[in-house]
Amino acid sequence: MISRLPMIAADALPPVLVTGGAGYIGSHAALALLDQGTRVVIVDDLSTGSQLLLPMGATFVQGRAGDRALIAEVIAREGIGAVMHFAASISVGDSVRDPAEYYANNVTETLNLAATCAAAGIGALVFSSTAAVYGDRPEAAAASPLREDDVLLPINPYGWSKLMGERIIADIVHAESLKNGALSAGVLRYFNVSGADPGGRSGQNSHHPHHLIEIASHVATGLRGQFTVYGNDYPTPDGTGIRDYVHVSDIADAHVLMLRACLAEPGRMHGFNLGYGRGHSVLEVLAALGRAAGFGIPYAFGDRRAGDPAVLVADSSAAMAALDWQPRFADIDAIVAHALAWEKQRQTRLNAA
Repeated sequence: MISRLPMIAADALPPVLVTGGAGYIGSHAALALLDQGTRVVIVDDLSTGSQLLLPMGATFVQGRAGDRALIAEVIAREGIGAVMHFAASISVGDSVRDPAEYYANNVTETLNLAATCAAAGIGALVFSSTAAVYGDRPEAAAASPLREDDVLLPINPYGWSKLMGERIIADIVHAESLKNGALSAGVLRYFNVSGADPGGRSGQNSHHPHHLIEIASHVATGLRGQFTVYGNDYPTPDGTGIRDYVHVSDIADAHVLMLRACLAEPGRMHGFNLGYGRGHSVLEVLAALGRAAGFGIPYAFGDRRAGDPAVLVADSSAAMAALDWQPRFADIDAIVAHALAWEKQRQTRLNAA
């Protein structure tokens, strides 16, 4: 049985540096910190992030997470005591087309950031990882929820780049512990992050959308004509792929809990899956979005995409037990309603600019 990890009090968190805080998940994590009164500094090069998503109340520095001189200067100037690392490239397809760029951005930048954190005496580094580190699974196990002790064998450069980031951080934490260093780290592996801030302060704003709910929201608001469902012959009840869709605000809450746990025990490393333990098919998600929009979302079936498993669901019991993580929005209707409300607001703001 997994025991709950000790944690420092929420109001005892030091100033936190959030890399990639002008992006989708990073901005929500920054909001979660700001909402509880923590001082937040965001470093983002705006290559994929947007000033539209920068939270009010955060200090913003434009630059790369792997710029050692910049990060060291920000840590010293702002009194940073902990870091959340979200700055990364995240498209599986792009990683196959340009693996060198993915390894440079996701591996080298992470190495530089982790080394800078260790040298600066940072207490905690929380790393944004992915379910892509697991790769393909044997057919007999494909429908069962993924656990942290399942085989780690990515099938694309994106997954490998994230797994390498995890390994780099683990090795640096271990080396620091041998020197009685302060650095602890947490790795959180996401499944399908979705939705938007319920207060409308942030959401998805991709240059090249590839998330199902974001694309479907574009269809619901008229930016696209119809949605393409890739494959309707999977061994699932309706023939379409099943995924574990997790609200981005619940993901953000888990990061704050992980940060508090890492700061409570120097020299430790923890890693958990983040999901709800149940999935929804593509057609179920489109039906939920249709309920939120008030009309059916037009779609057509296309061929399967290579490498897409039929079912991908997380076993997150370890995170729930160790972090006392209690998701607030584990409901597909709430997830798509928040995503659609954000998309409408986003378009209004962009059209007014």
